[in-house]
Amino acid sequence: MPIQVLPPQLANQIAAGEVVERPASVVKELVENSLDAGATRIDIDIERGGAKLIRIRDNGCGINKDELALALARHATSKIASLDDLEAIISLGFRGEALASISSVSRLTLTSRTAEQSEAWQAYAEGRDMDVTVKPAAHPVGTTLEVLDLFYNTPARRKFMRTEKTEFTHIDEIIRRIALARFDVTINLSHNGKLIRQYRGVQPNAPKERRLGAICGTAFLEQALTIEWQHGDLALHGWVAEPKASAGLSEIQYCYVNGRMMRDRLINHAIRQACEDKLGVDQQPAYVLYLDIDPHQVDVNVHPAKHEVRFHQSRLVHDFIYQGVLSVLQQQQAEPTLPLGKAEEEAVRWQPENRVAAGKNHFSQPAEPKPVPAQPPRSPAPSSGSGRSSGGAWPNAQTDYHKQQGVLYRKLLETPDAGDAHSEKRPARVAPAALEGHAHSFGRVLTVIRNACALLERDEKLWLLDLPVAERWLRQAQLTPGAETLCAQPLLIPVRIKVTDQEQRVLREAAEILNEMGIQTVLDHQHVTIRTVPLPLRQQNLQILIPELIGYLAANKQADSAHLAGWLARQLATEHEQWSVAQAITLLTDVERLCPNLVKSPPGGLLQPVDLQPAMNALKHD
Repeated sequence: MPIQVLPPQLANQIAAGEVVERPASVVKELVENSLDAGATRIDIDIERGGAKLIRIRDNGCGINKDELALALARHATSKIASLDDLEAIISLGFRGEALASISSVSRLTLTSRTAEQSEAWQAYAEGRDMDVTVKPAAHPVGTTLEVLDLFYNTPARRKFMRTEKTEFTHIDEIIRRIALARFDVTINLSHNGKLIRQYRGVQPNAPKERRLGAICGTAFLEQALTIEWQHGDLALHGWVAEPKASAGLSEIQYCYVNGRMMRDRLINHAIRQACEDKLGVDQQPAYVLYLDIDPHQVDVNVHPAKHEVRFHQSRLVHDFIYQGVLSVLQQQQAEPTLPLGKAEEEAVRWQPENRVAAGKNHFSQPAEPKPVPAQPPRSPAPSSGSGRSSGGAWPNAQTDYHKQQGVLYRKLLETPDAGDAHSEKRPARVAPAALEGHAHSFGRVLTVIRNACALLERDEKLWLLDLPVAERWLRQAQLTPGAETLCAQPLLIPVRIKVTDQEQRVLREAAEILNEMGIQTVLDHQHVTIRTVPLPLRQQNLQILIPELIGYLAANKQADSAHLAGWLARQLATEHEQWSVAQAITLLTDVERLCPNLVKSPPGGLLQPVDLQPAMNALKHD
């Protein structure tokens, strides 16, 4: 077969295979066109799940008569005109393919009128060459698009359509997502002549919770925590449900980037990581979040249906979202510090003023004064990282321990089919000990008792180990500097905190110790900027932790790096919703590699023997 140019209708039908998946795809493309036209009211009429009729009527700016024919042509658009426009897209549509593709697989009629015209005009395309016919019509200012008999000329596509109820459910979900993106637009959805949804527009300064409750339900609304978080060109706002109450709300996962609905793994991973220590088994976070970012920093031209985007600085975006969600959750729910053993006295706690993160912009302004909770819950720091010989406090700690970390993190950050340099395959992290159920020195983990102790078997004996205490010792080992300086992890978003003159003096006096710990600070007028932290602090809420650290240094002027590491380890203590056997094995494997001196029974160790002999003797006696 010789090479030839495809007929316009066939070319459009091929393009429709990517853009028009089902009736809901048509509704999405047409409603987004209405929003780009500045519509404040959109009426959607559906018949037979969209197979028979899809009608979209809006009160937007309309289309001029001279441009109606172009509107139905491929690659004709009013959204962009140059490469610069493509690299900074602010409209929902931009390719100019939707109307041409839809008209090639249906009987499409476009009727429109602008405010400058005295009458409306109607256009439709037909035939092999998709010739457009334009004729006068009666219509108010705005546009109406009618799509009749979808896939009538592509029987194979029509055969794969689902039932009427299923197809309308998909349309309903698309409208829910759009209604959450544009609170200012009134949207009415009808099916087979019956009004199904009516979302009234919300005034700019009016509360949005009424529409939020109508779409997401009162259960989500009652548990929703408001987020307002900003740094530079990044802004995050919206709602996230309290994780412990999110059971049954897992289907509520809506995220928007510059007003565009998205299904993005990076955003979902950041949110789940912030909630992971509060979520139950098989639970998912529930959220409605809006990310505003410089259009030059995001590429939306990576998916035919524009469901996905690619961030130029994906790690920056991930950490920004993580910190915003974590701050709100920590402020909402405080938990007491876990007991760390009788041998150590509780450090004097100092309560800072005006710096408790509450989901506001703490990068540019202090928060409202709030009492500091006894111990905010913190996301568990990664158990991987740099461990060094501590000198004195940790004489038996291994000096060359450095675990591989970040492989799974980078993998999850990748948007599907991203195809960039960061998506290359990396070797998976091998953990034979966890797979076998053994920690080499501690023994075999049998089970977890009362969500606090691991029951182990070693040398034909049973032992108990306090998991929270073991976790604390691990954190202290990771934070204690030894012969070499701790590896400082640069923050992609430096944390800027307002401090008093007295607090600045404390930081200057402790600068050497902080540098040993990998905490690099820069002082200026009434502020301190945190630029680097050790790995265990990488995912902590520094807006809360740093003021508490300053208070500890002020109350303990003679504290050295070992004491500071112990205090930080207590602050990182996390109450797990449920310790699993796999988590216990991973923790013990890390502890025995970093702190082999603890692999023994008291005194000086973590293991407590369990004496089963009396019980066995009683059984024999019976």
